Amino acid sequence: MSVMASAEKRQRRLKDRQKLVLNMKNSWQIYLLIAPAIIILLWFRYIPMYGLVISLKDYNLLDGITASEWANPLFRHFERAFRTTRFWQALRNTMIINFYRVIFQFPIPIIFALMIDECQHRRYKRVIQTVSYLPHFLSWVIIAGLFNNMLALNTGIVNQIVSLFGGQERAFLSDPSLFRSIVVVADIWRGMGWGTIVILAAVTSVDPALHEAAFIDGAGRLKRIWHVTLPGIKPIIVVLLILRIGAMMSDNVEMILQFYSPTVYDTGDVLGTYIYRVGLGRMEFSFTTAVGFFKAVVNMALMLIAHRGALAMGEKGLW
Repeated sequence: MSVMASAEKRQRRLKDRQKLVLNMKNSWQIYLLIAPAIIILLWFRYIPMYGLVISLKDYNLLDGITASEWANPLFRHFERAFRTTRFWQALRNTMIINFYRVIFQFPIPIIFALMIDECQHRRYKRVIQTVSYLPHFLSWVIIAGLFNNMLALNTGIVNQIVSLFGGQERAFLSDPSLFRSIVVVADIWRGMGWGTIVILAAVTSVDPALHEAAFIDGAGRLKRIWHVTLPGIKPIIVVLLILRIGAMMSDNVEMILQFYSPTVYDTGDVLGTYIYRVGLGRMEFSFTTAVGFFKAVVNMALMLIAHRGALAMGEKGLW
């Protein structure tokens, strides 16, 4: 039986290959069209994965990857990371900031998209969409400059408002207790418009007949949103949430670098900035590659767990 089963598998694989070759011959224009994207993806995403072997070696910049000696013991750089206090501090900060993003940043584009969808004035609706999307095109250098000016100790508009009402001025960006909140607020302001476009595309795909039926049954706007719109876009929300959970170990290094300083390392130093400081500052490439490898593995594990959780709750998940 096992021999027959293996023979059937080989025949099935052969038929699948023949079908793929035939499909490529018949639709060669489409494959030629996507070939540059595939080449770029392979070149910049998959081939560089070979560099992860640096985490298992005592990498020497002059010797290169292949000539560098293997670490002894093999996982020495991982063990060193787990024994380093700064690593655990950066890991904690990364998790807290991403937890803030899930709790506060993730729902805002959904709520904003629903509000825009309910807007009846078409011109006003377009203006709001454009204005909310514009910050996405600004670099973090510009955004950090805007926030620095607004939160400056003596000349910032926020401190001026605080002093106007009798409060005490504060150096917001130098306060470790406020740094995470400021970073998340800046990220929300910059990315809200982009997230709104994705949700609006899902909202427009909801069948209008369902809204009409709910209206005939006497449902108001809030009930139609709750019973028609949200169930209609639930699959997209679930996918976005899975991807967001799968990025819990990720951090926007460009954003953090523009805001943080040594005074806020205790709460603002994330894994990305820790890798940047140790890797480029101290030239410890093997150690920081091990930290980056750890980030990628944990992100993948979290995404798979979130995907399994979605399937267990009856949702479609990622695949």
